[in-house]
Amino acid sequence: MWKAVWLAALCGVALTAARGPLMVKAWRKTGKPREYPTRILSHLSDFTPPREIPLDRFGGWKVRRFKPTGFFYAKKVDGRWWLVDPEGYPFLHIAVNSVRHGASPKNRRAFPKKFGSLENWREATLQLLRSHGFNGTGCWSEDGVLRRSPRPLAYTPQWNFMSSYGRKRGGTYQLPGHTGYPNGCIFVFDPEFEKFADEHARKLEATSDDPWLLGHFSDNELPFPRDSLDRYLHLPPGDPGHKEAVRWLRQRKGSERASITDEDREAWRGHVAETYFRIVSRAIKRHDPNHLYLGSRFHGSEKRSQAVFEAAGRYLDVVSINLYGVWTPTPAMLRRWEQWSGRPLLITEWYAKGADSGLPNLTGAGWTVPTQRDRGFFYQNFVLGLIESRVCVGWHWFKYMDNDPEDTRADPSNRDSNKGIVTPSYEPWQPLLDAMREINSVTYPLTTYFDARRGGVGSP
Repeated sequence: MWKAVWLAALCGVALTAARGPLMVKAWRKTGKPREYPTRILSHLSDFTPPREIPLDRFGGWKVRRFKPTGFFYAKKVDGRWWLVDPEGYPFLHIAVNSVRHGASPKNRRAFPKKFGSLENWREATLQLLRSHGFNGTGCWSEDGVLRRSPRPLAYTPQWNFMSSYGRKRGGTYQLPGHTGYPNGCIFVFDPEFEKFADEHARKLEATSDDPWLLGHFSDNELPFPRDSLDRYLHLPPGDPGHKEAVRWLRQRKGSERASITDEDREAWRGHVAETYFRIVSRAIKRHDPNHLYLGSRFHGSEKRSQAVFEAAGRYLDVVSINLYGVWTPTPAMLRRWEQWSGRPLLITEWYAKGADSGLPNLTGAGWTVPTQRDRGFFYQNFVLGLIESRVCVGWHWFKYMDNDPEDTRADPSNRDSNKGIVTPSYEPWQPLLDAMREINSVTYPLTTYFDARRGGVGSP
C-alpha cells in the first residue's frame, strides 16, 4: 500500500504567498523572448495541504471509493472528471513519456557505471519517478521492462495502427515527431485497413488482464488538416481516399464538382476522424475490452475542430492531446474540448527546455526558458491550469531523458534539446524535479481547493 505523508518542508518551494506577479521569459525556436505571467503553487496563499494524503498501491486517492472493476475507467463526479483505479479510488495519471534506458553514445558510456544492470536502472528510475510524485509512464516507455518491477507504475502503450499499416502499404515518410502520409491523407478508406486493424489489435490480448495497464493510444499525431477534403480530392483518381471523397461529395451536394465550402471541409474532417476511430476502437475493444481507449494524441488544427472532437467522443474513453504553443492552458479552452467530445482529457505531451543545459535547443516544439528553475515554474503554472479545469484526468511530461546530440539516428525533432528530467548521462535536473514534486504531491488536495472556489463540493 502507498501511504504518503507529504510536508511542505520537503518541497522545493515553501508554501507561502509570493510577492507580486511572477514573470518568466520564454521563447519558441527562433522567436523573440517574451515575459509570461506565471502562477506557481506558492501564489495560492490560502491553500494548505493536509499533512497526510492516503494513497492505494496504484496511487489512487483513498478519500472515497467507487465500484472497483480491477481496471481503470473514467467517471464524472460532481462536475469533475476522474479516472477510477482498479481498487475503486479516484486517480489522476501523472506521468513521464519515453521512460527508456536509452541507446545513444552518452547513454552507453554512462549506463554501466551508474546502474550496472537493466534491473538496477529500472528500480532506480521508478523510485526517481515515485519520489517526485509521478504515478505512471506515458508513450514510448519501456513497458515490458518496467512492468516486471515488484512495484510498477500505471502505463500507457502506443500501438501505431495507421502508421504500421502505412509501412506495410507504402507511401509514408518521417516528419518531425510523427509519420507523414501522401498529401497529408491517412489511409483510413483503404478496404484493407479494417482487417489490418483487427489483426494488429491481437497484440493487445497479451496484456488484456493487466490491472496496471491504464489504456491504449492507437497512433501519434495523425493529420486531420482543415483542407483535408481538398487534399483527398487531389489524390490519384484510383486511390481509395479520392474515391471516398468523390462519393461523399456526390451524396452531400449532388456532384463532386460542386463548390466546396468551409462547412463541407469541416464535415469531411469529422467523417475522416469518425471512420478512423470507429475502425480502431472496434478492433481494440474486441481484443481488449478491459482497458481505456485513449485516442491518437491530437496535435494540430484539429484542436479547433468541433467535428473531429465529436467524432472522437463517440468512440474514445479519454481524448488525448499533445499541447504545444500554450504557456497557460485556460479552463475555458480545456472545457470546450470536453464539451465537444463529452469525454475527459489527457494532456500527453508538453515541456520546456532550459537555456542553461548546455544544449542548443534547436529541435522540438516546446518552449525555451532561461533556467531549470524556470522549467519548474512552467510545470507548476501549466499543471495548475489543468487541475483547475476539472476536465483533465492526467498529464504526461515529454520526456524522461534529454536528447543526445551524438545520436544521429534520432527522430529530427529529438536531436539536441533539454526536454528530459535527466541528462543522457542519467543525472537528474533537480531544480525542475523539486518543483514537479512540490505540485505533484499535492495534486489531489488541489482538486478540492479549486472545486471549493467554484462552489463545488470540494472532493470526489
